[in-house]
Amino acid sequence: MSTFTTRLRKSAALFAGAACVATVGAVVAPTAASAATPQQIAASIVPANQLASFNNIISHESGWSVTATNPSSGSYGLGQALPASKMASEGADWKTNPTTQIKWAYKYMCERYGSPNAAWSWWAAHHWY
Repeated sequence: MSTFTTRLRKSAALFAGAACVATVGAVVAPTAASAATPQQIAASIVPANQLASFNNIISHESGWSVTATNPSSGSYGLGQALPASKMASEGADWKTNPTTQIKWAYKYMCERYGSPNAAWSWWAAHHWY
């Protein structure tokens, strides 16, 4: 990859990253009477203008299954982390907690691609992210 391409990608990610600022802290807390679905939790964390792209990726990667496991690679969870233990950076309960996995996946999309929208563009072109 040329230096120009690398710098352009980093600049685009920084610019797009503005969509990812200050949203990871907000979370829907499920109650005993009505537990929130992973999709509802995601809607409380991911900005509305990024949510469709986030949903597309998670739907394709795991079908919104918190315990989805790729038998050949070992990637795990909603965002298919590889290695799965990467998600421990967001909480010790990463194996079963959708909030922890959504925070990790959202942060990953922001840090790697600049935003869920940019991550979805990559996914659509390459069928992985």
